[in-house]
Amino acid sequence: MVKPKVLELANKIAGGVTGGLVKVRPTDPEYKILEPVTTDEMAEVALCLEIRKPRSIGEVAALCRRPEAEVEKILYRMAVDGSVKFEKENGEDKYFLELYVPGVMEYMVANKENVAKYPVIAECFEEYTRKLGVVLAGNLPVGMGVMRIIPIDSAIEADTRKASYEEITELLNKHEIFSVTDCACRTSMRVMGQGCGHTIEDMCIQLGPAADFYIRTGRGRQITREEAIAICRQAEREGLAHQIPNLSGPGKALAICNCCGCSCFGLRNANLYRNPDFSRSNYAAKVDRDKCVACGECVENCPVNALKLGENLCKEQKPAGAREKDTPYDTAWGPDRWDPDYRHRKVVTEDGTSPCKSECPAHIAIQGYIKMASQGRYREALELIKKENPFPAVCGRICPRNCESACTRAGVDEPLAVDEIKKFIADQDLKAEHRYIPEKRPGRQIKIAVIGAGPAGLSCAYFLAVEGYQVTVFEKEIVPGGMLTLGIPSFRLGKEVVNAEIDILKQIGVEFRTGVEVGRDVTIPELRSQGYKAFYAAIGAGAGRGLNLEGETAEGAMTGVEFLRKVNLGDALKLEGPTIVIGGGNVAVDVARTAARTGAARVDMYCLESRSEMPALDDEIQEALSEGIIINNSWGPKRILTEDGRVSGVEFKKCTSVFDKDGKFNPSFDENETTVVRAGNVLISIGQAIEWGEMLNASAVELNHNKTVRAHPVTFQTGQPDIFAGGDALTGPKFAIDAIALGKQGAVSIHRYVNGDNLTIGREREYHALDREQLNLEGYDRLPRQRALHIDGSEARETFEDLRRTFTEEQLKRETERCLGCGAVVVDEYQCVGCGVCTTRCKFDAVSLVRKYDSAGVEFNKMKPIVIKHVIKRQGRIAVKKVKRSFKAVFAGQSTGRGK
Repeated sequence: MVKPKVLELANKIAGGVTGGLVKVRPTDPEYKILEPVTTDEMAEVALCLEIRKPRSIGEVAALCRRPEAEVEKILYRMAVDGSVKFEKENGEDKYFLELYVPGVMEYMVANKENVAKYPVIAECFEEYTRKLGVVLAGNLPVGMGVMRIIPIDSAIEADTRKASYEEITELLNKHEIFSVTDCACRTSMRVMGQGCGHTIEDMCIQLGPAADFYIRTGRGRQITREEAIAICRQAEREGLAHQIPNLSGPGKALAICNCCGCSCFGLRNANLYRNPDFSRSNYAAKVDRDKCVACGECVENCPVNALKLGENLCKEQKPAGAREKDTPYDTAWGPDRWDPDYRHRKVVTEDGTSPCKSECPAHIAIQGYIKMASQGRYREALELIKKENPFPAVCGRICPRNCESACTRAGVDEPLAVDEIKKFIADQDLKAEHRYIPEKRPGRQIKIAVIGAGPAGLSCAYFLAVEGYQVTVFEKEIVPGGMLTLGIPSFRLGKEVVNAEIDILKQIGVEFRTGVEVGRDVTIPELRSQGYKAFYAAIGAGAGRGLNLEGETAEGAMTGVEFLRKVNLGDALKLEGPTIVIGGGNVAVDVARTAARTGAARVDMYCLESRSEMPALDDEIQEALSEGIIINNSWGPKRILTEDGRVSGVEFKKCTSVFDKDGKFNPSFDENETTVVRAGNVLISIGQAIEWGEMLNASAVELNHNKTVRAHPVTFQTGQPDIFAGGDALTGPKFAIDAIALGKQGAVSIHRYVNGDNLTIGREREYHALDREQLNLEGYDRLPRQRALHIDGSEARETFEDLRRTFTEEQLKRETERCLGCGAVVVDEYQCVGCGVCTTRCKFDAVSLVRKYDSAGVEFNKMKPIVIKHVIKRQGRIAVKKVKRSFKAVFAGQSTGRGK
């Protein structure tokens, strides 16, 4: 049943903006937000108040003819609910009505108890601001929006034209009382199941009288000026933009919001409605393309998607961000112009960007760290790498180098030696003077369990620890590292390198419990009872696969994975006589090279594929050949021969084709062409398997036929909501860099899950490379690719030490000079709101804020004539533009004959 007085109050508050021209209905958010907590009796008292015209209790009591004590009780209750506001004047509280936004709706959402009881309060805030955005799109001049961006101080420090109202520190220095509360916008989105993962708690600051109101009504916590400054700085580190209410006149704002572009209802006008004038500052970002290295830090943190990664070589083409575009300034601005999918951001222009970043599974800022390395800024380069990959020293030794395969430089001479550059930088991390320890967020008292200490689990643990979570890694083996430690031989990846990078995790608080198998020694339900709120299952594919061949169980036969595990754990394995390795992948190559180091008189690899089809990387194959490994292509095992229960050889049959006409693995054999090869050992390395043990017992987690986890393709959440999966357990055997990338995304999902946020919103960012075929690469000097000192294979096979050399510093300088710098950021200056977040992320002084507008804003009661004048002029511009386009269309038709 509709409450008539409450509806009347809703209309009175709304009339502060509409002047009573638009009536509030019972189905509108203006009424629905008041209805749960407001009685007709309360509304009748509040109707004696006016918008922003304070009245004393005595004045209100006289108007509504009620006792002062009763009026004071009702109004204070409404102030606690948020539907009215008070301020102290000359020692006396005076009450008044506020606008809905900014005002009543934020106040009501800040009452956590009411929102928990009545989620409709949060829903109405979102609905009302969405409705308001439709009306205001294009109809507000710059600087007249409901909210206003205030640039980050450091972004405008050098600007002599800045005004005091554009400085956060100036606002903070004006007042003595401060409070902080949760972000009302992000709270609403979380209540609606659309939270984005940005911090909600203690993010919005109130000043002076507003702070007093928040503190006394229990919706805000009192803080000091120093704490307020610290909150602003933390917000900047998180990539949030400062925004203030803009309806009180220049320099009179009483709140500082720290806003993200994915949940803020103010910035939604810039994003969803493509209407930045609603909240922009007087500044816009400008990119110096000569300095920009397309690291993407500014792009990935821009709250309004005004920056995108583009190319930097096709000078004859107009940059994507500079192409002519329509804006609300002179164009009718309806749904056909909006971006309803704005939360799923586009980070690359249509032309594409540097292929190294695009093709890297972790999308590391390769061009950026190469530039830093060229300048000797090794620690900063490490920091940049570790934003996406906590294990650069590991990857510098075992990465498949997708970045090099795609490198633009290959169109000139040879690809850049990206991996060697990364290895040089990463090795600096092993030196105390360059070691990078990430800064942790303030501690979150939430426990997360990571199951499996391989690259995916370690990556997930790292990023969760940096976010302040209490992370414990459970590993069934006696050492952490997973396949990095137990599946890769030391001559390719020294254990001291793995341990050094794992030590960083220990330094940021990650706890390791090795020798503990989850499911056997402790169960997931038991861990839940111990307070763990989420689980990341990344047990890897640590078991070898067999072939089900005759003789496979004989002494002298084992899987390659088990062989490597034994060697890496220090078992005194000694192979005698000839050894056969079955398989043609990277693991098979590792097995063969390890066998040569453990005494095998001769090592032969046999695989189904031809040399060109072998899945092993070419560099790995060449190193094996240099160490005397013999590779026999296009042969498949038929049976393992035995004598007295021990391996004596293998019978092979000729493989005539490996893949069918559809490209699927489907080998066929010539059974008439066989050969017998004598050997004392057979190491089967044809793939890896996943062993779950009892871990998933009594859970809702489902497995695929190959024992990988069935999980959401973006969030990696399994059928058991608190269990997420990653690494080989999710994808099947892949490279370490793939697992590391999944680990970070797993951390993002877990962070959102434990905070009650949406797991999918804004997650998918598509990177694509520029078209190298369209580039004009003539005129570039041909600079020889630098190569680390070659190690003779006969020398290498005598030791388990990694004898491969790292670049010298001189080689590093020369190789980094070869980078073409093919990517750069482009900025849409119209879309930019001038927050300055981009400038805090750029390490190359390539992004700056420049003053583009000169609007100070006005008080709310002076806005109406200004807005009306703007609307009239805008309609005129729209009409003129339509006429011009009509003439152009006519002339275009005449020139082609279609106008006759």
